[in-house]
Amino acid sequence: MSTLQPLSGWARWPRRDCRIAPLDPRSFADLTPQAGQGMIARGHGRSYGDIAMNPGLTLMGAQRNRILSFDAASGELVAEAGLSIAEILQIFVPRGWFPAVTPGTKFVSLAGLIAVDAHGKNHHKVGSFGDHVAWFDLYCADGQTRRCSREKNSDLFNATIGGNGLTGHILTVCTQLLQVPSGWITQKTLQASDLDQAIEIFEAHHDATYSVAWIDCLAKGAARGRSLVFLGEHAPVDALDGARAEHPFDIPSRRNLRMPMDAPSWALNSYTLRAFNRLYYKVNSGKPETQLVDYDTYFYPLDAILEWNRMYGRGGFAQYQCAFPLASSREALLKLLSAISDAGLGSFLAVLKRFGPGSPERPLSFPMEGYTLALDFQLSPEALTLMTEMDEITCQHGGRLYMAKDSRMSQATLEAGYADGVPTFRTLRDATGSRPLFQSLLSQRLNL
Repeated sequence: MSTLQPLSGWARWPRRDCRIAPLDPRSFADLTPQAGQGMIARGHGRSYGDIAMNPGLTLMGAQRNRILSFDAASGELVAEAGLSIAEILQIFVPRGWFPAVTPGTKFVSLAGLIAVDAHGKNHHKVGSFGDHVAWFDLYCADGQTRRCSREKNSDLFNATIGGNGLTGHILTVCTQLLQVPSGWITQKTLQASDLDQAIEIFEAHHDATYSVAWIDCLAKGAARGRSLVFLGEHAPVDALDGARAEHPFDIPSRRNLRMPMDAPSWALNSYTLRAFNRLYYKVNSGKPETQLVDYDTYFYPLDAILEWNRMYGRGGFAQYQCAFPLASSREALLKLLSAISDAGLGSFLAVLKRFGPGSPERPLSFPMEGYTLALDFQLSPEALTLMTEMDEITCQHGGRLYMAKDSRMSQATLEAGYADGVPTFRTLRDATGSRPLFQSLLSQRLNL
């Protein structure tokens, strides 16, 4: 039985009334998607835009989260696809295991990680989440459930990793966890006075296990692109002292804050953003270069503020994430930063990362070898105009946008960024019959 419920992505825009029902394989035969609208699966709702929304029928899968098996020798985990990173951390970090790849939030399901081929702060070393998936079971348009791997049903395997849920419902996942010596991270903070220095730091520390930068996207002139680069390594036990060394996987319980209300629309403006960016750069520049931090602090700082998306006001926001080939990254990033600072519509959640080689066998996988920039913009006509200008810069420099973050790109922008992948994906969708059955607002908007 389905009910009507308003849904949105994490950015709270767009927002639509959707028919929802549990994602339950036992009732798939009884599903009756509205004609022409199809259906889509949804996990924890942490994709930013309209990737996991379908007004006709949205299947809620977060409760399918049972662990089915775990090999304590190899770290191979088999679980229902609704299992979240947060649940994996709670259960397996005390046993010395950590996700091989994790995005910036732990409130995301295994199915969601596959659907967007999620990347983390270590893509330059180990690739994206799909590189650490051995197989998954996929409910397909013909009513059959197929096991997909690199050896079996490989076309479906590759198209589903990064395929935005449009090839079928991911039911069960086998993924590889990473053995770690402790729950602590040795963090090194390096200052970059401009974009060139930030890129130099990334390249000089390519062997670091984790690397990510906060970037001041409103700085101008000689300071354009000034950044704080955070490097990270899993801390060995001999780097810990006292109680930490005795109990290396015990990390302090973090008291989560909650955004109690929607911030007023006037609270975020060029003046408050510039002031925040100056203060953030100054405060973090004054801290010790090397610190010991728990994994929660290093990987999931925003998760400490529940419902932090309310800080952008009732109207919501749009996240913009683009990636560029290595050869054009510097020029493209400088042009983007110029456009952003000239518009005065900066973001205080601006993140720069270095990608390693991409996965061309996956038609819609986002990462490519080079740099990726992610920013948040409070929703306004001016912000939408700026992002259209940013689309042009991205396309001119051979870049692409991340569909997990998108809520407004055009079909032309998609096809420019995924020139080879989109035709391949559409052909597979037609061949398997998944195009009419598995749809989302995103797929309808982009004709995927």
